[in-house]
Amino acid sequence: MDSESLALSIALVILIGFSAYFSATETAFSSLSKIRIKNLAANGNRRAALTLELANNYDAVLSTLLIGNNIVNIAAASLATVIFVKYYGDVGVTLSTAVMTVLVLIFGEISPKSLAKESPDSFSMFSAPLLKIFTVIFTPLNYIFSQWKKLLAKIFKISGEHKMTSDELLVLFDEVAQEGGIDAEEGELLRSALEFTDTEAENILTPRIDIEAVPVDATKEQVAQKFTESRFSRILVYEENIDNIVGVIHLKDFYTENGITDKPIQEIMSQPTFVPKSIKISDLLRLLQKNKSHIAVVSDDYGGTFGIVSMEDILEELVGEIWDEHDEVIEPFTKLSDDTYKVVCNSDLESFYRFFNIQTESESATSINGWVMEQLGKIPNEGDHFEYENLLVTVTVTDSRRVLEIEVCVQQPTEEDTVQKTAHA
Repeated sequence: MDSESLALSIALVILIGFSAYFSATETAFSSLSKIRIKNLAANGNRRAALTLELANNYDAVLSTLLIGNNIVNIAAASLATVIFVKYYGDVGVTLSTAVMTVLVLIFGEISPKSLAKESPDSFSMFSAPLLKIFTVIFTPLNYIFSQWKKLLAKIFKISGEHKMTSDELLVLFDEVAQEGGIDAEEGELLRSALEFTDTEAENILTPRIDIEAVPVDATKEQVAQKFTESRFSRILVYEENIDNIVGVIHLKDFYTENGITDKPIQEIMSQPTFVPKSIKISDLLRLLQKNKSHIAVVSDDYGGTFGIVSMEDILEELVGEIWDEHDEVIEPFTKLSDDTYKVVCNSDLESFYRFFNIQTESESATSINGWVMEQLGKIPNEGDHFEYENLLVTVTVTDSRRVLEIEVCVQQPTEEDTVQKTAHA
């Protein structure tokens, strides 16, 4: 091999190497984690800072990589043609095409992209300095192509705006949890925080029927008895009926160092905070903080009392159930046998759906009690039952006004059901 052919061969190897570089860098920058790169940059990593700068200008980076990759691939094909024609004559063109196709595919595309996909963050930081140089060199071409892109976007009416939706963010949380980046508890907390702003007060309130309250003319003994029976730290005060809440008595204001306070009820009670049932609990939390209150009265559409929401109710939406030493621990779902469960009906309907793997439907009810009444179309009696998807639901405990407990039997699909589903599919 003469010196000219040797030089061309060396140049060919270099060009294939650059082809591998451009291909791998494209894959790395399209797959890197901006969050990890940001953390590294914040800790003083200069390579990470440069990588983040380039990633934030991805259009210019992609244009640079495509221009560079096409230049080196075309140049490599041309050099290979010259070399093969020199040694093999007319058949050299065909041989050059076949050999370069295999070489570029293996060493210029598939292998480097596969390797870059395995560790995109580290490879992006490795390639960033040289990529920055190429980006500067190709600035004029990048500008021309950016204008061409804008023209195409106008012609085809393409919108470049894309904001991550809450559903996409939930999927991201699940992926990070599966990869081991966060544990299950952290993932659940993040999910609760994301759903926090969408939850309304009516979904977490204590219903009107369970409210502990005393009339404004109640005696001190009656108020003390209500505190003892309910074990609550705050009791509502109403005038005439529960729809006219006029105040809230705090336990620490009712009991002093010398026992029950001598002040009248009207002097120790604080003004209640009233909110509509449609208020978001994130807004409600800020309102309670502003009013220095721990409880809000939720009004219905007619101005009556629909229920109450406490600060604890709101926090439980974020961190889960909060128990203190006075709370009676009640499990909402208790397994009775392999396929039968006892369910306490003051739980929310969404948790019921999750527990029994039911696809959530647009039910108007938010509690299991309301859902059972909707399904039966009446105030249930003990022994009433109905079927819902693969569940047989039987009412077991009521108090004449509502359902307290139900028994749920998970029915296994029969062979006939399986045949029908298969035939329908």
